[in-house]
Amino acid sequence: MSTFGTLFRVTTYGESHCASVGAIIDGCPPGLPLTAQDVQVQLSRRRPGQSNLTTPVRIRDEKDLVQLQSGIEHGVTLGTPIGLFVRNEDQRPKDYSETDLYPRPSHADWTYLEKYGVKASSGGGRSSARETIGRVAAGAIAEKYLKMAYGIEIVAFVSSVGKIELPSYVAPPGQVAKDDDDTVEDVLSPEFVELLKTITREQVDATITRCPHDETSERMVKRILRAKEANDSIGGTVTCIIRNVPSGVGEPVFDKLEAKLAHAMLSIPATKAFEIGSGFRGTQVPGSRHNDAFVLRPDGRMGTRTNWSGGIQGGISNGEGIYFRVGFKSPATISQAQATARYDGEPGELAARGRHDPCVVPRAVPIVEAMAALVVMDQVLIQNAREAARTLLPPITTLPPTMVKPAAAKKEA
Repeated sequence: MSTFGTLFRVTTYGESHCASVGAIIDGCPPGLPLTAQDVQVQLSRRRPGQSNLTTPVRIRDEKDLVQLQSGIEHGVTLGTPIGLFVRNEDQRPKDYSETDLYPRPSHADWTYLEKYGVKASSGGGRSSARETIGRVAAGAIAEKYLKMAYGIEIVAFVSSVGKIELPSYVAPPGQVAKDDDDTVEDVLSPEFVELLKTITREQVDATITRCPHDETSERMVKRILRAKEANDSIGGTVTCIIRNVPSGVGEPVFDKLEAKLAHAMLSIPATKAFEIGSGFRGTQVPGSRHNDAFVLRPDGRMGTRTNWSGGIQGGISNGEGIYFRVGFKSPATISQAQATARYDGEPGELAARGRHDPCVVPRAVPIVEAMAALVVMDQVLIQNAREAARTLLPPITTLPPTMVKPAAAKKEA
């Protein structure tokens, strides 16, 4: 479906080559200062033409200028639905005339036709990455509320392109994996842990790959350009850190916070993988090294000494930073002739003429941030509703103090 969220609900609309794309946001709290520029900053980070690694402006010149249509007066949200849209200014349906005959390899042309019995004639329709404009715009609004209300920070960055990875852990020198060898270094290196704690968007945007490690970024540039020169493509991963999320956010059992994040991330076009916290590497670490022991912090809050859980335990945030990684496949549209079959089953050769990026991960960064903001925003509002309902009841006095959250007991006083 085209709607995401429970209390903060976002419905996106539009195809790649229709008149416009956009979103309706329902459930935004009233009183939030909001202007078009608050939204535009993130849309500008995802638009084409940012470097020679993406679709050039001369190929598809989209300004992606947002217009806020409703739900706001005098720069303040009213609590009513917010309507916003972005015009598609540079449609070129003729670039996709081949899809009248051929379902493009690894695209959704065939599956959309099977599902609906009819499909958009060009650009992938709703499966196009152009649909993410509505998500990014809505995410920018959610993010502003989260920042103002809780100080929540969301930063994503490119952590790999092809086989080139941002160093995130240190393997034991000369170690060869053996069945009886349990010697494992920490899941992540101290340097990478520190990066997650301190990375800013300014640091991310300082390189054209959006990888905040100069040496790795330079290698990524060469890899992407090599794919571009070969009329091919390459995939990669985006890592995201969400800082300052309050503890207690998330809805077990089936709507765990990490499950909602996985749902959100895997709904982004071209995604193929999701891992949170220690992820797959955590499966190689014994429990004695992987467990996050609790400690009392100087400010009196409980915390954990390590954070291999990724800030979530039992599907509920524990107050530590939430971090995860999303895998993006190599873009399916390439400028090479590919042997495939026509809709009638006859074999043939398809040479795509559409506009595409040789690697999508640099432009995916603000999309990942947006979807993270939508998840956290929705879950925060749900938790706020629960806590508000609880405060209307008398304090709990029949249970041991360790079984009752102190804030609930103090409310009536």
